[in-house]
Amino acid sequence: MKNFPLILLVSVLSAITAVTVYKYFEGPREVVYMENNPARLTTFTDQLFSGKSQREFVSSAPTDFISAAERVTPAVVNIKSSQGSDSDFWSSGSYGGSSGSGIIISPEGFVLTNNHVIEDSKKIEVTLNDKRKFKARIVGTDTSTDLALLKINEKDLPFLTFGNSDSVRVGEWVMAVGNPFNLESTVTAGIVSAKGRNINILEDLYSIESFIQTDAAVNPGNSGGALVNTNGELVGVNTAIITRSGRYEGYSFAVPANLAQKVVRDLKDFGEVQRGMLGIGIDDVNDERAKYLGLENAAGVYIKETHPNSAAGEAGLQKGDVIISINRKKIASVPELQEQVARFRPGNTISIEYVRDRKKYTTEVTLKNRSDKQAKKVADFKGDTRVLEDLGFELRNLRKEETRKLGIIGIKVKSIFRNSVIEETNMDPGFIITRVNDNKVTTIEDLIEELDGYSGQVVLEGIYEKYPGEYYYKFPF
Repeated sequence: MKNFPLILLVSVLSAITAVTVYKYFEGPREVVYMENNPARLTTFTDQLFSGKSQREFVSSAPTDFISAAERVTPAVVNIKSSQGSDSDFWSSGSYGGSSGSGIIISPEGFVLTNNHVIEDSKKIEVTLNDKRKFKARIVGTDTSTDLALLKINEKDLPFLTFGNSDSVRVGEWVMAVGNPFNLESTVTAGIVSAKGRNINILEDLYSIESFIQTDAAVNPGNSGGALVNTNGELVGVNTAIITRSGRYEGYSFAVPANLAQKVVRDLKDFGEVQRGMLGIGIDDVNDERAKYLGLENAAGVYIKETHPNSAAGEAGLQKGDVIISINRKKIASVPELQEQVARFRPGNTISIEYVRDRKKYTTEVTLKNRSDKQAKKVADFKGDTRVLEDLGFELRNLRKEETRKLGIIGIKVKSIFRNSVIEETNMDPGFIITRVNDNKVTTIEDLIEELDGYSGQVVLEGIYEKYPGEYYYKFPF
């Protein structure tokens, strides 16, 4: 016990020394207290500069759809079509025909809707949000995307602008607006659940399903209605639901706005969709295939075959290649590839990145149509009459005596081929072409030069020798 004071003193000195050394080497620590408090307003103070408080905000404020709804609802209409047949899944069953929704996309009265809403219709009636009714005519339809473009005779209408559906992200708030059963505009909200969904509902051989999936409530009467972002921009056309009861059960699907915009442009310009084709058989890349091919992950589109004389084949793509991007946009699945390619016309050139033997390559592909022909451009036929054969007629320059007799210079149609573009215009042999798209032409070479590199609606102006007046014929080129 004589050594106890000494031992106690040594112990105290050791403890003090240990604490001193620990504090010297150990940095400061931050202690956070987790409290179960409700969310509240938070204020940041900029003390370094002004010392003034910044604006107050709620860290998790609810999304506000009020402004978007006020902007969108006047542009969404009800569509009632008389079909003379029994109602089906998409019908309302109230009108002896189909009833759905539509979107006014221009102040001149162009209305976008689903093809299944107006399919086989004998009469189409559009009811605006303000209860005015109009008869509508069909400008064009596209079964491969289930879209249709209508026109009503009215101006200065409220309309929606197209947003960028590529920028829509999973988890983003969206709003579905329809005008079903003449109940005026109905608004529901939800989030984007997925993109690039294929649910195999379209029966067209060349169907394109790359839907935006949402959990916003959409019923059959909302078909053809608008899917918009919180800014009120059109990002999709509500098209389908997955259901067992015939009503909404949690999943709805919309055609992306970027694809719909291309379809609308084609229907407006040509009356039908000008769809570019790669000419390949494709499949998704699964995990096993990705490992076998040495891919970084199970994403991309596997080429099972390339068709003879196809656009892809001519660009050097082969069976076994994996497409990973189009125009520098990553491609993860078959629906995504179909959507991207469907935005282009025959004759357009796209850049494709692909993997072959574990190496990446890039190639330029000039798309063709369903007949594996490029767009009817004369760039490859300059000075060559084969382009005229593609269009479907045989021409010759007017003779000198005909020019003197008629007092004009032009090009005479000798014959028209069956089932050709020109035959569809109802032009007759003997027509004398004097202008192309309002530009004067005097020889076949002039006509070919006018068409060289041109893409769009072509208007041929001219006369018939035995009939008075001028005649006009239009066709897509």
